[in-house]
Amino acid sequence: MKAFVLDAYAKAARLRLTDHPDSQPGPRDVLVRIHAAGLNQLDSKIRDGAFKPILPYKLPLILGHDLAGVVEAVGAAVTGFAPGDAVFARPRDGRIGTLAERIAVDHDDLALMPQTLTMAEAAGIPLVGLTAWQALVELADVQPGQKVLIHAGSGGFGSIAIQLAKHLGATVATTTSTGNLDMVRALGADLALDYRKEPFETVLSGFDLVVCGLDGDTLAKSLRVLKPGGRLISISGPPTPEFARRQGVTWLMQQVMRLLSLGIRCKARARGIRYDFLFMRADGGQLAQLAALIDAGAIRPVIDRIFPFDQTNDAFAYLDTGRAKGKVVVTLTTPPIA
Repeated sequence: MKAFVLDAYAKAARLRLTDHPDSQPGPRDVLVRIHAAGLNQLDSKIRDGAFKPILPYKLPLILGHDLAGVVEAVGAAVTGFAPGDAVFARPRDGRIGTLAERIAVDHDDLALMPQTLTMAEAAGIPLVGLTAWQALVELADVQPGQKVLIHAGSGGFGSIAIQLAKHLGATVATTTSTGNLDMVRALGADLALDYRKEPFETVLSGFDLVVCGLDGDTLAKSLRVLKPGGRLISISGPPTPEFARRQGVTWLMQQVMRLLSLGIRCKARARGIRYDFLFMRADGGQLAQLAALIDAGAIRPVIDRIFPFDQTNDAFAYLDTGRAKGKVVVTLTTPPIA
């Protein structure tokens, strides 16, 4: 099969299009012919080498965490899927590789695709949709009437999280750039702040939850808008000791993560706020719930650009600009190897 592989970790490294052995499904696996694959900042960070201590992949590596496609075969222990089913997924860590023609996915990571979406639209949902679900539903248990701030509302995660938070009954604020204010309001944001003109930490107060995918000052400033007993969830770090233990990293790496997050954890504790780091996990059951919300019209994907498979490196270059509104997706073809 054709696949884009990463040969060496490096900032903005180009992927190599090559022939790669086909995925071999096990008894719990579903073999999927991939029609479209979504790109995520996580892909870029893995490519750059930022996640080597947490996700020690063996190179060369097929990148890609999002897929939409059609089932070609199922393992002997699989009962929920059949050849011909349209499906979507975020394969679990250690088994990624959606920038390829086929992939074997554990059936627990897979869900039937929303009937109202195209393959390209569905491929933009899994990672950001699961991140939003696990932050807002699983961790924070957002309730009607609560106040939620979602940073970077026009991005892939933010565009889904705004809609999910509104569906849960929250009052939603978000930060974005001037040109995206109307977009995030159309997604359901009750208050949209231009981060270049309005310091959110001086405008907002009394919030129950902040979900932040930005680093540095934005994370610390987010503490100021939360009321005592509120919650700050970061999806970009720094990671907590609890996360390190769950990941099973070495004792030394656990201490490194403890030190990295010490500052924000101490500041949060002093204000009576809980700080959590969320590194989303694959979950087909949660994807099925998201699919139902999509088909009911509660959530819609936001796709910025769709690139053909042979332009995957161009798609990454665009993603790396940080200007994408919603998701960047590649649709698979079978181009000749350059």
